Amino acid sequence: MKRLALALPLALAAPVHAEEPGGRTMMERGAQLFFEGLMSEMRPALEDLRGLAEEVEPQLRDFAREMGPAFAQLMREIKDFSAYHPPEILPNGDIILRKKQPPELTDPYEEVAPGGEIEI
Repeated sequence: MKRLALALPLALAAPVHAEEPGGRTMMERGAQLFFEGLMSEMRPALEDLRGLAEEVEPQLRDFAREMGPAFAQLMREIKDFSAYHPPEILPNGDIILRKKQPPELTDPYEEVAPGGEIEI
């Protein structure tokens, strides 16, 4: 009888715990609250970023119009950027791209034949 008296309240209480208010789980509600808080914190920064983008857009369009053809020509001539050193700016303002020499182009991770030596 004691078992039945204990089992009956547990059986009736189980569906109550399984049902979540509003049809959402605690994890879903927590995630929703987290993202709502994140959006409210980020809103001013995003609005500032939008204003900056609107301010810079005309200059970027002019830059693309002027430099677009030259950049396209550069991309046709430089097929593989890994074959070049990083750009250098000279004191007079010129920018140069130095091509790597053949010994610099070898892959440091190339496979070693079985039984071959690995220099450390």
